[in-house]
Amino acid sequence: MIRFLSLLGGRGVTLLFAGVFFGLALPDLATLLRPLLAPTVVLLLFFSLLRVDWLNIRGHLLRPLLTAGLVAWMLLLSPILTWAALKSLPLPSELATAVILMAAAPPILGSTAIAILLGLDGALTLVVGLIATLLAPLTIPPLAFWLLNLELAVGTWELMLRLAGIVVPALLGAIAVRRLAGGHWLRQHASSIDGSIVLVMLVFAVAIMDGVTATLIEQPAVVALWLFVAFIANPALQLVTILCFWSFGRRLAFTAGLMAGNCNMGLMLAALPPDTDFGVILFFAIAQIPMYMLPAMTKPIYRRLLAQA
Repeated sequence: MIRFLSLLGGRGVTLLFAGVFFGLALPDLATLLRPLLAPTVVLLLFFSLLRVDWLNIRGHLLRPLLTAGLVAWMLLLSPILTWAALKSLPLPSELATAVILMAAAPPILGSTAIAILLGLDGALTLVVGLIATLLAPLTIPPLAFWLLNLELAVGTWELMLRLAGIVVPALLGAIAVRRLAGGHWLRQHASSIDGSIVLVMLVFAVAIMDGVTATLIEQPAVVALWLFVAFIANPALQLVTILCFWSFGRRLAFTAGLMAGNCNMGLMLAALPPDTDFGVILFFAIAQIPMYMLPAMTKPIYRRLLAQA
């Protein structure tokens, strides 16, 4: 089993690239795995906490201004700039709403796992991702109302409790394993932990595609437009963020860009009212496709530019 997980870890980004196609090609499997979406988020954070060097986490916490600036960019500046950019574009209203809500969401907690697979700063994604996730209930509702005149179905405290249900079990589990296993064992089995991360992300990638295949058959033009916009929005958010933080070094800028483009739309889905337009929900599912495909496409670029630095 350890050898199998190590094999997965060595081919992580390639397998993630294929994961969304499994979900589209096997809609029954996607439906079967749908109930596992919430547990996979907890497991992703748990394995990421095992894989990241906690000394590096401490180092980022000792740079509070930079960390606060990254969090503010993810939660406030990014959605406001996205809203301003989309005002003049002739997009369907539900599609524009979905893109702005995506930009307002904190980074996915799985971005730490993706950063590790890409050779970026996993500790930074963990610090910024956790802080942004915990603060998101304070920023998302007012931004949704101010920018979109949209009142969310979930209150601030309820959203905080839901997030605590993800973060607390993963954190306590990681602390227990790190104390019992020790740092040497974790370093020795790093590739196996990477493989576990890939396996969990594959389950998530298949499960999130539930219902997308049926919509693709019924409304191919709509899915094509939504997918096109998703492949523009994700790298655009990444590129703007990279340029803004370029002066802090390439590795930090690329890590910040990764977080900005890969947003926690599952959190937004949990907060939306029941009568939310289906187009918004559809975009949240389709936007997972570039999130899983782009790492494989950009990994050679990261390697080349980081090697030059």
